[in-house]
Amino acid sequence: MSSRPTLVVLAAGRARRYGGCKPLAPVGPEGEAVIDLLASDALAAGFGSVVLVVGPATGPAIRYHVSRTWPDAVPVHFALQPAPLGTVHAVLAAGPHLGDHPFGVANADDLYGEAALRTLADHLATPGAGSALVGFRLRNAVVGDSAVTRGVCRVAADGSLTSVTERRGVRALGDGRFTTDDGEDPAELDGDTLVSMNLWAFDAAMHKVLRAAMDEATGASEEAEVLLPEVVGAQLAGRLPGGPVPFTVLAADGRCLGVTHPDDLELVRSELAHLVGAGHRPGRLWSSLGAPAAG
Repeated sequence: MSSRPTLVVLAAGRARRYGGCKPLAPVGPEGEAVIDLLASDALAAGFGSVVLVVGPATGPAIRYHVSRTWPDAVPVHFALQPAPLGTVHAVLAAGPHLGDHPFGVANADDLYGEAALRTLADHLATPGAGSALVGFRLRNAVVGDSAVTRGVCRVAADGSLTSVTERRGVRALGDGRFTTDDGEDPAELDGDTLVSMNLWAFDAAMHKVLRAAMDEATGASEEAEVLLPEVVGAQLAGRLPGGPVPFTVLAADGRCLGVTHPDDLELVRSELAHLVGAGHRPGRLWSSLGAPAAG
């Protein structure tokens, strides 16, 4: 395995709200798909390979797209998640490509930007750094006016994560504040609030934690859906074997552009075109490999 870390990209979601295969949504200036931009950013940021976790329904289309458009020099592997049992199950599906090494995890429908991915890759490349979450300011993690769910992070004075609370119905008020409709307190959130966008660094110890959590859940129900924030929260609270495991919070300065609703597509396209035009994103994919853009 390369000394550069591996990024596991969760691309097996069913995308009920979007109504299509979000990883293949054409958002780039030249029609590049979300996973094209994400993978190109990841390699430029210092990741050595990408593992795409796909499902039975959309997996064949994703494989076909990658085989047709990604350069041969891109180190990519596929892992099949045969049933929709949650993001922990998806990460475990990637296990044969990870060994016992630390690794990163990202959503296939979010564009985190090269800077945030570099923060993650640098952390993973640091011996003994442990597990971490890259958090985004809420104002940089909402696209458009449609309601979204965001994991609000509580961070200790030493920069460690103490909890992640899912807040639903999050909408921008237009003055730097955000409102929620989930009935929880506080009803309004500040734009500087750090939120999780499922961009994780997991050290070697988390392999065992994730396997144990999935085994426990499936022991209770064969259809259990186990989510990464839930397992991390249980681990932070010491409710899983081995006691609490610390997570560092790494704050990202840039935007996270996600495709949640169909209306987000044009908004993300417009913002990406602006970033390319302003010189904040490369004008072509795979520039770190010296390869031509995907066509």
